[in-house]
Amino acid sequence: MTVHKKTRLLPDQRKELADDYFKMHVRVCDLVRKYRVSAPTVYKILHRSRNNDHSIHKSVNKRFRCLQYGLKRLSKVEHDLEEKLKKQAKRYNKEYPGEMMHVDTKRLPLLTGESLRDQREYMFVAIDDFSRELYCAILPDKTQYSAEKFLSQVLDECPYTIEIVYSDNGLEYKGRPEHHAFAKLCRANKIEQRFTKVRCPQTNGKAERMIRTLLEMWHNKTQFNSRAHRKTELIRFINWYNTVKPHKGIDNQTPMEKLIDYFYPTEL
Repeated sequence: MTVHKKTRLLPDQRKELADDYFKMHVRVCDLVRKYRVSAPTVYKILHRSRNNDHSIHKSVNKRFRCLQYGLKRLSKVEHDLEEKLKKQAKRYNKEYPGEMMHVDTKRLPLLTGESLRDQREYMFVAIDDFSRELYCAILPDKTQYSAEKFLSQVLDECPYTIEIVYSDNGLEYKGRPEHHAFAKLCRANKIEQRFTKVRCPQTNGKAERMIRTLLEMWHNKTQFNSRAHRKTELIRFINWYNTVKPHKGIDNQTPMEKLIDYFYPTEL
């Protein structure tokens, strides 16, 4: 039999320890000192000796085994949940333009040559849930007044009525209509405000994804000469996005084509 190199007591010594306890009535504390093992080890040897078992048993760390099993179980549960969510996940679209407009704000990076002392600019984004039509503006801050200015721009440019504005709980969007500029403008235009669950901005997924698309396809791929140049290039990108780029979420149509099909349906 192969004996582990750290085994303290061989079978003969284990039998001797048991004889000392049962026949000589040596106390456990004295056995600990004599055989230089821990008290739990002494009790294990004595327990097995009652069945005339003096063999060396393989050491088993039950806590480790429990943790190992728990991690495997947790991994399986996590995998099952992911698969279930994938099956249940359905891309939803509103039924008509303006039924819901998703809005969000993003602080833009500094341009080449700018320092940390320069004031950052903020990009405001609005995207129609039905058509994916995009509206953007770059403003000097993230206040309720900038949000109001952006919404005014959207209302001037948007050819359809906006019923709901969906945003996170940022201070630029949320406040009492009597004192908050953005909320006041929403009320004046009979626009209902809805907000994401607190600390869950990801539920405003369309706006979040739109901002990521803007950074990846426009900002990170363009060398801007100035902030004015950045604003000009943003306008060009918005025009391309709304009139040229097809979207999988709307049957590979552009936002413009989606709106034309809605307002001027082709009779078959």
